[in-house]
Amino acid sequence: MKVTIFGTGYVGLVTGACLAEMGNHVLCVDVDADKVARLDRGEIPIYEPGLEPMVRRNHAAGRLMFGTDAAAGVAHGQAVFIAVGTPPDEDGSADLRYVLAVAKTIGRHLSGYTVVVNKSTVPVGTADRVRAAIADELATRGVDAAFDVVSNPEFLKEGDAVDDCMRPDRIVIGSSSERAVHLLKTLYAPFNRNHERIVLMDERSAELTKYAANAMLATKISFMNEVANIAERVGADVELVRQGIGADPRIGYHFIYPGAGYGGSCFPKDVQALERTARAHGYEARLLGAVEAVNADQKRKLFELIARHFGGAVEGKTVALWGLAFKPNTDDMREASSRRLMETLWEAGASVHAFDPEARAETRRLYGERAGLVLCDDPYAALEGADVLAVVTEWKIFRSPDFARIRELLRTPALFDGRNLYDPEAVEQAGIAYYGIGRGRSIAARAD
Repeated sequence: MKVTIFGTGYVGLVTGACLAEMGNHVLCVDVDADKVARLDRGEIPIYEPGLEPMVRRNHAAGRLMFGTDAAAGVAHGQAVFIAVGTPPDEDGSADLRYVLAVAKTIGRHLSGYTVVVNKSTVPVGTADRVRAAIADELATRGVDAAFDVVSNPEFLKEGDAVDDCMRPDRIVIGSSSERAVHLLKTLYAPFNRNHERIVLMDERSAELTKYAANAMLATKISFMNEVANIAERVGADVELVRQGIGADPRIGYHFIYPGAGYGGSCFPKDVQALERTARAHGYEARLLGAVEAVNADQKRKLFELIARHFGGAVEGKTVALWGLAFKPNTDDMREASSRRLMETLWEAGASVHAFDPEARAETRRLYGERAGLVLCDDPYAALEGADVLAVVTEWKIFRSPDFARIRELLRTPALFDGRNLYDPEAVEQAGIAYYGIGRGRSIAARAD
């Protein structure tokens, strides 16, 4: 099948590569000519395991192409995907200017039946707005061309996006058109061989499904962070609590890991956007507001622990940071907990030595050359001249560190475990003060 994807960001590039991998002919269109030129040279703008070889392989085979010509893109695709960004607007609602701009572009060039697929994360009712934008452009041209608009939200986890796309848990198709549903079922047939993964529904339900999924996962994280904060105060260990509740199959172990707060491009903006959508329709989504507020507070947690350790005298201290990306296996730092921690440390007069396997270049892009920030090429190099260590991202390389070496390199050995990776006893037996998230028993024992 011939497929066009508008947008070569995270969703567009992964979707395009995976569709090409299954033998389709995919043209990815972007307004950024420099980005298109780099993709043509095999330069991938994001770090995602498995994506680079897939893009290069399919580009070399002629199944995956990149371009800036919108008219050629519309002419090429039997299915035309909209996969552009929907950043938060000033009030937290989703900004649809890029989605609607692509819809108008499609309407300006459409000549025959096409299925227009909303892949971007969009508020409920966006399919209607896209349909109207295309119809308005066709009317202006005096052209009567048939088309359908389908909501087909993505469920890709950064760091596992290629695997999620190739082996999806579910494929949500929101459409009332049998013709459009048949075309997408045909397109997704190679991803749907082992068991039925396609879930059919109307467009608005599909749009809400995406937001509801991310809001539910964010809620689980914020709930566990609330429990962690309670555990710290009552002298309990949230890791034991997690094991106790996770054994209940109605709860399960997924997304009940407490930590320094969630980040990334999806959870923060999607929770906000769903809450703003509810408000626009006269409903106060109190739970969503609480999820957002708990997460914002949790991003201060590591700084609060560090300040407590130093008796409030943080100025002049140097903190080693392990982990800058918002999660492992990505270089994405959007809404990352590391950013809140670094910025709060700088405000307090402290310095940062940081290491991340992939996100150092992104950190430099965000902050430039600045006093108080040293980016290191090795995790232990970040410890040299540092007072304490804070672990912010749970990269595998941090899972089994040399505690004796950490103790030797730090000036005042203390470890702030923002992801509860380590056994508090093992850390403290190595001569390092341990602070975790909700590990009240270890903190109380050290205070005694």
